[in-house]
Amino acid sequence: MKKTKQNAAMLLLLALSILLVLAGCANAQTNRAAGSETDSAAPTAAVDNKPAAAKSDQTEATSGASEAVGYTPLDQLKTSYDLVIIGGGGAGMTAALEAKAAGMNPVIFEKMEKPGGNTLKSSSGMNASETKFQKEQGIADTNKLFFEETLKGGHDTNDQEMLHYFVDHSADAIDWLDSQGITLDNLTITGGMKEKRTHRPTDGSAVGQYLVSGLVADVQEQGIQLFVQAHVKEITQKDGQANGVKVVFEDGEEKTIAAGAVIVATGGFGANQELIKQYRPDLEGYVTTNQPGSTGDGIVMAEALGGTTVDMDQIQVHPTVNQEHSYLIGEAVRGEGAILVDKGALRFVNEMDTRDHVTAAITKLDNREAYLIFESGVKSRAKAIEQYEKMGLVQSGETIEALAAETGLPAEALQSTLETWNNSITAKQDKAFGRTTGMDHDLSGAPYYAVKIGPGIHYTMGGIRINTNTEVLNKAGEAIPGLYAAGEVTGGLHGQNRIGGNSVAEIVIFGREAGVKAAEFVKNLK
Repeated sequence: MKKTKQNAAMLLLLALSILLVLAGCANAQTNRAAGSETDSAAPTAAVDNKPAAAKSDQTEATSGASEAVGYTPLDQLKTSYDLVIIGGGGAGMTAALEAKAAGMNPVIFEKMEKPGGNTLKSSSGMNASETKFQKEQGIADTNKLFFEETLKGGHDTNDQEMLHYFVDHSADAIDWLDSQGITLDNLTITGGMKEKRTHRPTDGSAVGQYLVSGLVADVQEQGIQLFVQAHVKEITQKDGQANGVKVVFEDGEEKTIAAGAVIVATGGFGANQELIKQYRPDLEGYVTTNQPGSTGDGIVMAEALGGTTVDMDQIQVHPTVNQEHSYLIGEAVRGEGAILVDKGALRFVNEMDTRDHVTAAITKLDNREAYLIFESGVKSRAKAIEQYEKMGLVQSGETIEALAAETGLPAEALQSTLETWNNSITAKQDKAFGRTTGMDHDLSGAPYYAVKIGPGIHYTMGGIRINTNTEVLNKAGEAIPGLYAAGEVTGGLHGQNRIGGNSVAEIVIFGREAGVKAAEFVKNLK
């Protein structure tokens, strides 16, 4: 009898367990269905206080922000906010998060159909020195070296006060992102640097999509209103103080929104061919890597309030851009060991030199065309290559001869170039061009790959002049009350040439500062 009761109890427990599992599955299906149709105003789910898009396993690191939900519906628009942030890229969302943490009620207006801006296209990583991740991995970097290499890269024309602030706050920015569930602990190197200070997601994937997904999730989690297809046309002012914006929404209706302060985070003007021709007529006809919204709106609006600009003719051309798709091939591919060859399959430059020097070398080639050559090892370490493959930008071959046949490069020359390069890796010396970084691995692991590239307009170093408080300055060098700016819309930090990986650092470092300082300004108004 006792055994019979035990069996009956076990059967009952089993039945209850099955019912619970079935109920759980039904609830999960219901939740997923609801999420696919009705969760547009709900925050992205979080796990262990980390945004879903920034989980430690990085499974969504390359998914992009297009999968994010939660953009604010227009019927929730208010007539006034503590802060208006123009632009929903990396700088704008970072500023919003810091303003919210300071007790403010910020709003973000993004003119495109989704947030992210040029940040979405960022590939290589985020530069920072003396970080906890560098120390954990035995990388002996210093703020002094970071400053010196950035200054040298900018040909000693950088705003040094801005540069000091930038370098000295870079490690803290990495820590702040980590506290937001956005972990950049995979380190590589880009051109013009001696130490590995370019921080990437754990799996080595492209930084931009991962960063934007994480920031969007954090913005939603904090209940910050984020309106898309909301085109700010004008910054309003009273008695010389910025006090709101005029914004046109998708339905064509224009609204005037009041605010205690305004942060301009609209990005650069790399997609505005008219401005490009105005400041650099020699770049007419070059493809651009910029997203369509990078048209310089924020610069024009800031100037209308008396703001001034700096370095507007300093426009960076990136050396490795697929011309057919105007798609940037990140510097991390070279940092992980790739080389550049011309149509004759010969190396022609130190691939890890600064962008302006590598670009100049490619520009001298026939039709400004070259090929990035790499193999399976580089592909495994630079996860962004997976995206390039999906887009059809990568050619491959199981052998060097097969790759040569696929690309049309001369096989014997390509074989000889790779052998010479691999010998240089073994000897730890590049006698031909003096390359000293990105030489940790040779190119000997089949299959072999190539991407055809040429130069493209990539980044506008010039923009609104600000100080280290991110206050917009007038021609007299005085701060315009209530007006702040951060990110590529500003100028001065990079001088005549930007080091790869510094733009992502800039948007986080100065985006944070803009949110903090604008919040302080608004508190003092009350």
